[in-house]
Amino acid sequence: MTAAASTGLLTDRYELTMIDAALRDGTADRRCVFELFARRLPGARRFGVVAGTGRLLEQLQRFRFGDDELRFLRDNRVVDAATIAFLQGYRFSGSITAYREGELYFPGSPIVIVEGTFAEAVILETLALSILNFDSAVANAATRMSIAAGDRPLAEMGSRRAAEHSAVAAARAAYIAGFGATSNLEAGRTWGIPTMGTAAHSWTLLHDTEEDAFRSQIDALGIDTTLLVDTYGIEDGVATAIRVAGTQLGGVRIDSGDLPTVAAQVRDQLDALGATGTKITVTSDLDEFSIAALAASPVDAYGVGTSVVTGSGAPTAGMVYKLVARQAADGSWVPVAKSSTGKASMGGRKAAFRTREHGTATSELIVVADGFETLPDTPGHPDARSLQVTIVDGGEVDAGAVGAAGVAAARDHHLRVREELPVRALALSRSDPALPTVFVDAAAS
Repeated sequence: MTAAASTGLLTDRYELTMIDAALRDGTADRRCVFELFARRLPGARRFGVVAGTGRLLEQLQRFRFGDDELRFLRDNRVVDAATIAFLQGYRFSGSITAYREGELYFPGSPIVIVEGTFAEAVILETLALSILNFDSAVANAATRMSIAAGDRPLAEMGSRRAAEHSAVAAARAAYIAGFGATSNLEAGRTWGIPTMGTAAHSWTLLHDTEEDAFRSQIDALGIDTTLLVDTYGIEDGVATAIRVAGTQLGGVRIDSGDLPTVAAQVRDQLDALGATGTKITVTSDLDEFSIAALAASPVDAYGVGTSVVTGSGAPTAGMVYKLVARQAADGSWVPVAKSSTGKASMGGRKAAFRTREHGTATSELIVVADGFETLPDTPGHPDARSLQVTIVDGGEVDAGAVGAAGVAAARDHHLRVREELPVRALALSRSDPALPTVFVDAAAS
């Protein structure tokens, strides 16, 4: 096994030193429940979007320790020989239940629940958080942009603003949350996301004249292409574009200027030239607020880069991974929780439901088993749905949740459940979560 194939070292040292100590004191085999959740929604947003679970499953399948990984741990004296032997045979054999990818979440939502021995479950903390925190942060921003854009298409084009592998993950998360395409070809190949792109300003600057650049692009891509018209002057660029391509030109792109004003001027100019069907795409450092400000402008599509791949001001979802229950010697479950100021967690195994009235979501209902109680499959509410599905059973990954098919299913699920939100949840301003999180005792439910 090569270092490139393994994800075993995509973790923090203290995960392994805890296993080292647990193997020594006999607690490594205790059955445990770990929970990944967010205490709050970053940026005072009104809801969050789960993204990354499909990627987590694919990385879990490669979470192994081969000769190279074990040699590094041994040479650097990270753990002892007994732990090296444990890691050599490591295969996650537990279960993982989670919110469907694309699902909405709120503070306290048990987004991912990992059950297994302490040793095999604790080691997944860093891997799970690094994926879910980044992907969900991108999805949290992307869904707001999608809502602001309405029926107008959005393209993700932020690869140059993120690390190379993060760029691919960001394109995936943005697509799940409502974007329709990406400029990133690896995202297209890996995840089946539609790709788009024509030419940059360097293309125009390469040629002796703007007209030469436009003619060459049309010769290569046809008149359905989109011409970038702001390398020099926008008005002259539009005039040249229509002179070269004719009134059937597919589109023009604007990447600078006061976009509401410029878009209106370009629309008027195109219509006056007879190019009434030519579309206008705008780019230029857009975020959800600038997209919303363009709602009344004659814009047909948006391209978004920096703001979406960086979470639009909230680059992490702020999720944590905590031990919430463990089995005692008699087999009963013991709830455990932190009580640290500002970082308290709620112990116990949990089942999650979204209550609704007339199809509109009203609360996040979390049923908590403090002891050995059986968690319900249904919440006893006339119009509620369960939020959790099993994505790993006995170490076996749900094949439907990974790959391009998993991405397509996550996107469909997200767009469907977003329709359940109350109208107040769609606003972009800072506010409390759109739904309250209600915890109830399983014994009393």
